[in-house]
Amino acid sequence: MSQELYANLAIFVLSLLVGFEVMSKIPSTLQTPMMSGANAIHGVVVVGAFVIAAEANNWLFYCLAFFGAFFAAVNVAGGYTVTDRMLGMFNRPKNSQPKEDDHK
Repeated sequence: MSQELYANLAIFVLSLLVGFEVMSKIPSTLQTPMMSGANAIHGVVVVGAFVIAAEANNWLFYCLAFFGAFFAAVNVAGGYTVTDRMLGMFNRPKNSQPKEDDHK
């Protein structure tokens, strides 16, 4: 195993540890805004899949690029759908009227 592989593996493990610590400290009231921001950042994965596709030179790399782009797009779209549903829970239904005693 090369020195570059060890360095990349160390960076990956450290990013996992830092990510876990950061995520465990976020209060539940901030989960929805944080999820929206994370979905936007996940768009970088789609770009990464396109970079792999641009440098592909055999069928294995083409398949990896396709599946990477597909799953990244599903992740982004699903994340926005879940965020939209979570934010919808905070809206008052359109057909409900405030009661008279609510203003007293």
